[in-house]
Amino acid sequence: MRLAVVHSRAQAGIHAPSVQVEVHLANGLPSFTLVGLPDTEVRESRDRVRAAIQTSGFDFPAARLTVNLAPADLPKSSGRFDLAIALGILVASGQLPDTPLADCEFAGELGLTGELRPIRGAIPAAFGAAKAKRRLVLPSSSAAEAALADQAPVFAADTLKQVCDFLAGHQPLPFAQACTQGEREHYPDLADVRGQFAARRALEVAAAGRHSLLLIGPPGTGKSMLASRLPSILPPLDAHSALEAAAIQSLSPSGFDVKRFGLRSFRAPHHSISAAALVGGGSDPRPGEISLAHHGVLFLDELPEFDRRVLEVLREPLETGKVLISRAARQAEFPAQFQLVAAMNPCPCGYLGHATRACTCTPEQVSRYRARLSGPLLDRIDLAIEVPSVPPEALSSRANGSSSEEVRQRVEQAWQSQLTRQGKSNSELHGNDLDQHCALSDNCREFLNDAARRLDLSARAYHRILRVARTLADLELHRDIDRRHLAEAIQYRRRL
Repeated sequence: MRLAVVHSRAQAGIHAPSVQVEVHLANGLPSFTLVGLPDTEVRESRDRVRAAIQTSGFDFPAARLTVNLAPADLPKSSGRFDLAIALGILVASGQLPDTPLADCEFAGELGLTGELRPIRGAIPAAFGAAKAKRRLVLPSSSAAEAALADQAPVFAADTLKQVCDFLAGHQPLPFAQACTQGEREHYPDLADVRGQFAARRALEVAAAGRHSLLLIGPPGTGKSMLASRLPSILPPLDAHSALEAAAIQSLSPSGFDVKRFGLRSFRAPHHSISAAALVGGGSDPRPGEISLAHHGVLFLDELPEFDRRVLEVLREPLETGKVLISRAARQAEFPAQFQLVAAMNPCPCGYLGHATRACTCTPEQVSRYRARLSGPLLDRIDLAIEVPSVPPEALSSRANGSSSEEVRQRVEQAWQSQLTRQGKSNSELHGNDLDQHCALSDNCREFLNDAARRLDLSARAYHRILRVARTLADLELHRDIDRRHLAEAIQYRRRL
């Protein structure tokens, strides 16, 4: 046979569009032409495929070889097509039968020894193969990840020779096995935090309603410690959310650790991060930190030290829960339903209002420092809490606060109340849902309106107070919002 067609998958955002690898052998001087909008990594597959075929014990055909990656208008990147190209060459040259190719898809990067190396985006590829009703053959290191989708049959292979033996009917490939859900012990315990009961309360409220939180305090008061313990008090991910988060993380350069399946991600980028790294981007759009924190926590420490233009790109994702990256030739949309936790010092030196250390900053320096955060960004934060210095007596005492397990039980009860009542978290309430589920009595409405006038609150801040008050009522398993819930929610906005 002089023509072979092998099915594979490209990567376009969180999707894996189908690609047909067409291989044609013709008479003429030996050559290897690769067409179909390949990038540099794909064009370099010619040398990898040639060496892998020869070291696996097959003959590389001395003919005019043309490989077309269809459709031609879809950009192709990475070495994921190496395996499909090599199999197409072997089938077209008559060294392998073509019968099993029709109901299989192949993806994998080849080493010069014929070894199969992992690819990015194995989970989206599994979804695509399942939709096309085909089996999927992947490198063993990627097959366990794809098996999490539990959609298409996924086969694991270590070398090109194993795949060839499978197609020739000599030896079957093993089915990939999905790992079990990760253990919660990966998270640090909230009981490690000494003192800071007001901050612990704010953290619990943030977890119960999926609200954004800003921690303000001097250096060394436990702001980062508190933020790192937020995942430990969040309810476990359901199967759909865990798979959605894993699919996005599988697109990152570092890949996805299958042992952490079902665990909420905690992303803490350095303040020198660029806007493209935070929200995603590149000529071949890839997810940024906010998407890698999907259904997890995004922690921004030293918030005013971030470039202001970088922080401004958070405004739309905080409202919509997704980010659309547009380029001249293509677009990619990534989900970004993350929970934002940020920390900052009250002034440049960090000791404004400290009990024992004097602040050395002038009022002008303090004003400029706080002005690094725009009003529209702060308006999108639900809660702000002061984290004061902890006295030595509290540090040396035994833990006297609730553990993560105890707090998570209360948070799970609040989440269950929200799902039963409205089918989503309180932070996602908008429009008619907000009016229906956050209805106030006349006395409470008058109290909130008076506070809004005194504090000059925006409409967004007004609605966020309602959502936080609804969460406070859910934590107490109250059907209606009381005045004390509103009062506490208002206190959380006084520092914004």
